[in-house]
Amino acid sequence: MLKELTRRNRSYRRFVEEEPITRSTLEGLVDLARLTPSAANRQPLKYFLSWTPEQNGVIFPHLRWAGYLPDWDGPVAGERPAGYIGILGDTRISKNFGCDHGIAAQTIMLGAVEAGYGGCIIAAVDRDGLRDALRLPAYYEILLVLALGRPKEEVVVEEVDKEGDIRYWRDEKDVHHVPKRRLTDLIIN
Repeated sequence: MLKELTRRNRSYRRFVEEEPITRSTLEGLVDLARLTPSAANRQPLKYFLSWTPEQNGVIFPHLRWAGYLPDWDGPVAGERPAGYIGILGDTRISKNFGCDHGIAAQTIMLGAVEAGYGGCIIAAVDRDGLRDALRLPAYYEILLVLALGRPKEEVVVEEVDKEGDIRYWRDEKDVHHVPKRRLTDLIIN
């Protein structure tokens, strides 16, 4: 079951925007993250939730989408996320968040897939602009933004080509292709 969830957990960048995601659903996903390991059990992560079109519209302009697709500025209206979870580091608790936010983000994404949603973990964020737009106190460091919704695109995993090119791409039917290295290329012994 975990392997299947992992296979289905792709970086989706186009969504069925008009299909809402509820605050309750987002809270349930954060509840999964709450249970994950944390370095020294400090639990310094905090979260902001967005599920309304108005709040989503405030967040969207501060995100950068798909660096390997230079001619694509991100999802158009109607294909934007139905919700967001921002992962913040509370610097009053710790100045070092280690990999806590990565563990939390992956757990949230697996939970989203299990619930029939998809998402994209976004680290390319205009942090100053988003902080101002959301009126976040300075002691919250914006670590990641998770875009969530019902996927509106097909993402295909395939083997890295002979040249070793790992850049994702879209074909003429707008199918998103993601090259992955072979298992035998990853294990060194």
